[in-house]
Amino acid sequence: MSVEWKTKQGTRRVRVEPPTLAEAIFAAQGVTDDVQQQAEFASDLTGTPVDAVLATILKEARKAARTGRVVSIPSGNQRAVVVERKPSRAIRRA
Repeated sequence: MSVEWKTKQGTRRVRVEPPTLAEAIFAAQGVTDDVQQQAEFASDLTGTPVDAVLATILKEARKAARTGRVVSIPSGNQRAVVVERKPSRAIRRA
């Protein structure tokens, strides 16, 4: 999809791309904490059905719960700290 207009120097074009599903979900998570509202928001941005977006959000939530991700939101001039815990592999001896 592109938008064109004419100027003194010639035709100008701007490429317009709708957001991907991951980008829309990330934006929705920044706006609200309610999962249903996030799904509706992302659905409106991408044009996909609400059920498909909701399934994707829930799948990502389960994946994040398994890795044990902790995000510390800073106050003042401090930086944010993200800590991820990856499950260790169990070594079996025969």
